[in-house]
Amino acid sequence: MRILIADDHPVVRRGLREIVASEHDMVVVGEAKSGDEALDMTRRLEWDVAVLDYAMPGCSGAELVREVKRQYPGRPVLVLSILPEEMHAGEVFKAGGAGYINKGSANEDLTNAIRKVVGGGRYVSPAFAEKLVIELADGAEKPPHNLLSDREYRVMWLLVVEQCGARSLCGQVPAHLARSRTALVGPALHACAAPATCAANFTDSVSIDGTI
Repeated sequence: MRILIADDHPVVRRGLREIVASEHDMVVVGEAKSGDEALDMTRRLEWDVAVLDYAMPGCSGAELVREVKRQYPGRPVLVLSILPEEMHAGEVFKAGGAGYINKGSANEDLTNAIRKVVGGGRYVSPAFAEKLVIELADGAEKPPHNLLSDREYRVMWLLVVEQCGARSLCGQVPAHLARSRTALVGPALHACAAPATCAANFTDSVSIDGTI
C-alpha cells in the first residue's frame, strides 16, 4: 500500500513514517507539510491512500478532503486529528472521507484503519461508534446526527454497524426498517457488544444512496 501523509508538524510526520515502515505491506511515498502541498503530491505521485491532518496551513479539513475526492473519487482519504471525533468526523464523512482517527490512537489502530479504508471500508473508533448509538437511544438534546439528512444518516448508521458488528441486527430488524431511525437503536446497542459476524449482510441491504 502506497501511502501519502500530510501534517504540518515534522515530529508527527516522522512518527507516521516509522509506524508505516514497521508494516511489511506499507510504504510512505510522499510527505507534505501543508494542504496545498498535499494536493500537489496527489497529482504527481502514485498512491493508494492519503492520510491527512485535519488542520494544516492552506487548504485543510473537510475542504481538503473534498478536493482530493473530487480529483480522485476512487481513492480513500483517512483524516488524522488531535481533535475529538465528535467535533469533525461528521463533516469529514460528508466531504467523502473514508475514516477519521485521533492522533492519540495506538499505532495498530492507525495501521488497521489504513487497511480498512484501502479495502473499501470506513473507519471510526469503536468508542465513537458506540457513543453515536447511545446518543440515539438517550435522545440527547440536539446530537450531531439530528443535523444529518436521511441519506447522511444512513451513511452514519453503516459506519456504526460496520464498526460495532451486527449479530443481533440480523434476524431482528428487517431491512425495510432501516428507514426508521428509532427502529434501529435498541438492537444496535446489543450489536455493539457482539462480534461482527453478519455486519456485511446488514450493510448490503442498506445502500449508500439511501435505497433499500
